[in-house]
Amino acid sequence: MDDMDRDLVVRAAVAQGLLDSEPVACLLDTAGIRASAAALTGAFAAAVAPGTPVLHAFAVKAAPLVPVLRLLADAGLGCEVASPGELALARAAGLPAGRIVLDSPAKTEGELREALALGIAVNADNRQELERLDALVGSAPTPPASPIGVRINPQTGAGTIGALSTATATSKFGIALRDPGAREWLVRAYAERPWLTRLHTHSGSQGVPLALIAEGVRELHALAEEINAAAGRRQVDTLDIGGGLPVNFTSDEAVPTYGEYVAALREAVPGLFDGSYGLVTEFGRSLLAKNGLVLARVEYTKTSGGRAIALTHAGVQLATRTAYAPASWPVRILPYDAKGVAKAGEPVAQDIAGPACFAGDLLATARELPRLDPGDVIGVPDTGAYFFTAHYGYNSLPRPAVHGFAVSPGGRVRFSMARPAQGPAEIVAEAGGACGDALL
Repeated sequence: MDDMDRDLVVRAAVAQGLLDSEPVACLLDTAGIRASAAALTGAFAAAVAPGTPVLHAFAVKAAPLVPVLRLLADAGLGCEVASPGELALARAAGLPAGRIVLDSPAKTEGELREALALGIAVNADNRQELERLDALVGSAPTPPASPIGVRINPQTGAGTIGALSTATATSKFGIALRDPGAREWLVRAYAERPWLTRLHTHSGSQGVPLALIAEGVRELHALAEEINAAAGRRQVDTLDIGGGLPVNFTSDEAVPTYGEYVAALREAVPGLFDGSYGLVTEFGRSLLAKNGLVLARVEYTKTSGGRAIALTHAGVQLATRTAYAPASWPVRILPYDAKGVAKAGEPVAQDIAGPACFAGDLLATARELPRLDPGDVIGVPDTGAYFFTAHYGYNSLPRPAVHGFAVSPGGRVRFSMARPAQGPAEIVAEAGGACGDALL
């Protein structure tokens, strides 16, 4: 979304009262989401051999909203889920079992039973989970309908954000491929289990460069070739290569692109697209981030120690990673006046603070912006993934409303409610309101 389109949407949101009853509104660009999905599917379609099965499974954790999953399904995507709750969301959105993939490092036996009963693809994380699957699959009267694979950790290294780097030497995810004896064990494990037909890896996301992601996929492909050679047949028929395309949070430019991602894979793993293997991807942030915008009223302004401070209603509950790790997760702040018109003026160093009762609840520190006044509006772009859809319940702050929007050729902006704001009664219910006397 460029500045002109965004300014139009902000003015419309204010004019149509989205900030009247609640001081925060979260917006999703429906056309932008469709364009992101088309960019992903198009980049892979142009690279794979004709007839190659490809499933792009959206990482539900990035935006766990049923209307978002429905929209992406309509655009041709499936779902990657990592909990019973995410599976329930995918099913509520109408996703068929064949378009859902279950990943998690701590699946219960009940979760595995449900997935196998439904025919959902499963990626086992570790040896003990594989033994649990042995018991479940071995007791079934027929071979499993679910495609089953194993997640490997290629141990190729970390990006710039350690907490999001999942291919380090000691990562909690997958079977560590370079540990002594691990590779030989994996080849033997597949030979003993003809129902293992997939391999999975995911090297991380934000902060992980394309070359490092591609290196992990190269390791995955090489292992599949080794397993199939040892088995004397094409046992592994599908490679789940994860997601992890980083997002540019410094400007409106959407880089790197899916085309660049595919080009990096083609250079590192030439055989990946030759039709030998079906492919599964698990992108999340890169599909949604650029298509989200938070709007929040400025409630008060003040100075402290000579520093100007704008107190708003958007903070740690929406931008949790920014509050706790601002160096890794900086956000842009866009200033608007009370009518939603882009604000101009001499820049002043200001802290943009949220409503929570802890000192680190800041979206920006000493940010040079036109001086903000009470009643003004701030916009926080690039927030469509993991921000307002991954609510943090600090101070029992409510989940804000989420609105999708579409802009007509004539410039009219239409908003559609994707999630209502959380009310006090819902907060009380969530906090055990019906069990008030339980501890007396």
